[in-house]
Amino acid sequence: MEGPAWPAPHRRRLREIWRSAGWPCHDVLELDLLAAGLLQRRWDDGGRETLRVSDAGLQVLALARRRAQAAFTAHETLVARLVAEMHRAGRVVWRGLSLRAPVTDADGRTRWSMARPDVFSIRHTTLEDHTEPVVHEIKVSRADLLSDLRSPLKGAAYRALSSQCWYVLREGIAEAEEVPADYGVMLASDEGLCVARPAPRRALRLPFGVWMALARSTPDAAGADDDSDQVALGAVTCLPAEAMPWNPLQSHAA
Repeated sequence: MEGPAWPAPHRRRLREIWRSAGWPCHDVLELDLLAAGLLQRRWDDGGRETLRVSDAGLQVLALARRRAQAAFTAHETLVARLVAEMHRAGRVVWRGLSLRAPVTDADGRTRWSMARPDVFSIRHTTLEDHTEPVVHEIKVSRADLLSDLRSPLKGAAYRALSSQCWYVLREGIAEAEEVPADYGVMLASDEGLCVARPAPRRALRLPFGVWMALARSTPDAAGADDDSDQVALGAVTCLPAEAMPWNPLQSHAA
């Protein structure tokens, strides 16, 4: 039976000792781990103390790995669903970009911050003013969402790059009201993607540096011409087309 998850610092220390020669730090983390039987003390012929991960400690590491793999798989699955939906709307899509975003601080000074949106897309258009860049951040755990919301600089960087910014949440991890009004909210369930709250729209021209980053990157083409997943994806039906974050009827317009 799987036990409770240990805090991240304890798991990190277990991994460090597992990978190293096990020289002790004699701090409170090791005290907790030793008391729980996850570490064992050893002495060599010279009387030097080292630490080794016990069998129970290995089980904790293996459980943490399984949980991390499950979270990664759930996240990437939801990213793929959102990418397919963006393709269906006729948008040009990137995933995993690293973009420099201009952010204005409280003193009115502009500083640069790195933004790594899960999904970034623009309309397929020939007019710069009609690109309508959109950022989607995918969250499958409540802890990950709350960590994001505690980073105002991260959110400001997202908004500096998009005319709309969305959080796509696995159903059950949060309510739309918990997300600031600067963002739209979608809820993902087995039935599909549902718009819980539309994102505020604003006019935005992408900085030249972002265009250069997009030119150096390859858009995600997966599913662009494949309708085989549409039944599994479900339909975004909670709001009419006019309230959607993108309008399929206009997505190919110049």
